[in-house]
Amino acid sequence: MSRLEDFRDRVGSSGPVCVRGGGTRWLVGGPPSAGSREVRAPSGVVSFDPAEMTVVVGAGTPLTELTDALSEHDQEVALGAAPGATVGGVLAVGWSSLRRARIGSVRDALLQADCVGANGALFTAGGPTVKNVSGYDLCRLLVGSLGTLALIGQVILRTWPSPERTLWMQGPSTPEAARDACYRPSSLLWDGRLVSVCLEGYGADVAGEAAFLAANLGFSEMATAPTLPPHRSRWTGLLPEGGLLEVGSGVVHGPVAVDARKPEPGVAGLAARVRSGFDPEGRLNPGRDPYRIAA
Repeated sequence: MSRLEDFRDRVGSSGPVCVRGGGTRWLVGGPPSAGSREVRAPSGVVSFDPAEMTVVVGAGTPLTELTDALSEHDQEVALGAAPGATVGGVLAVGWSSLRRARIGSVRDALLQADCVGANGALFTAGGPTVKNVSGYDLCRLLVGSLGTLALIGQVILRTWPSPERTLWMQGPSTPEAARDACYRPSSLLWDGRLVSVCLEGYGADVAGEAAFLAANLGFSEMATAPTLPPHRSRWTGLLPEGGLLEVGSGVVHGPVAVDARKPEPGVAGLAARVRSGFDPEGRLNPGRDPYRIAA
């Protein structure tokens, strides 16, 4: 019996069930309803083709394990999360890396997902190549769905070359001035007074940009990336006290939790119909609501 078939059998075809990963974002969207059976997705890197820049990995694999395997060939995936997070958990929550301007969003990383549906049957969404979409792009629908449409068991992810050097700098600038001074910075963060910028690429290029920022905008090198406040929300035009804005994505990291904006009635109705179509009995991760994700 394959690992996916074993996962299918553990999910079964009846009763409320939820998948647990590393638990680093377990309360995002609300916890599963009481009485839900917990299952874990298969773990481990199945195969990695550096030339094709794709990797097959179990959804229960710790992200650090995948990162270590890819780093041996100077590659990475567009997934970023807290230590202990799993590949499937990152996909289910759908929060993109701070470096999305360089490596893309979480949705860009997922090429194929082998899943178990609410009826207990295995199915495959997407395909193993970058240009694979014909009809509905179910992979993108699954990302950020909190496992309410299907339970992901194994995925194929696209990989990217790792940068030769990564450097964070900070200075008293406006986001616009910092952005214009750099060639495609990987990340720009603004706290209302200081801008933090992530420079990535070839070592000589990063050194040149760093020197320009230091000489012209008063930037200095940071030892590590800025520490992010614990809660996420959407940019409304006002930065909360102690907040940090991801410039270009509209995500705000703040010290206080902010309720997610309610979707328009038409959007909420469409989402409910999609969820009902995938899971008529509401057995997959019951109690969890993707629209309770603030950002």
